[in-house]
Amino acid sequence: MKAQRVKKITKPAAKAKAPSKTKPASRMLKLIVAALREKKAEDLRILDVSRLSSITDHLVLATGNSDPHLRALRIEVERVLDDEKAKILGVDTSQGSGWTVVDAFEIMVHLFTPENRDKYRMELLWKDAVEVTLPDK
Repeated sequence: MKAQRVKKITKPAAKAKAPSKTKPASRMLKLIVAALREKKAEDLRILDVSRLSSITDHLVLATGNSDPHLRALRIEVERVLDDEKAKILGVDTSQGSGWTVVDAFEIMVHLFTPENRDKYRMELLWKDAVEVTLPDK
């Protein structure tokens, strides 16, 4: 009698995130948060979505009081990322939308006007995320 070969069935490997070329996320988060605080961003929150998202590890949510304030916040975030030589994958620069996004791979920064922050409620969309607390200074 011939021995039968048993084919081992394995699950396909989970698609891994591409290796990041940015600085460690915790340092980058601290720099981004400091810059946003310096520019008077309001209702600043950081969500760890690494277990929930395949495209980013952290969401930084902040509110600006107007579209010009959002622009100033965005420019400051871009400056921090440029200074740290972090790769910026994309930036939404459309003016007047009330929502601006800066995608730096491991960290995605969402800047809202108060009306849009309330309208889109990102914290509720990502309610299973872990909120990260950084020191005030």
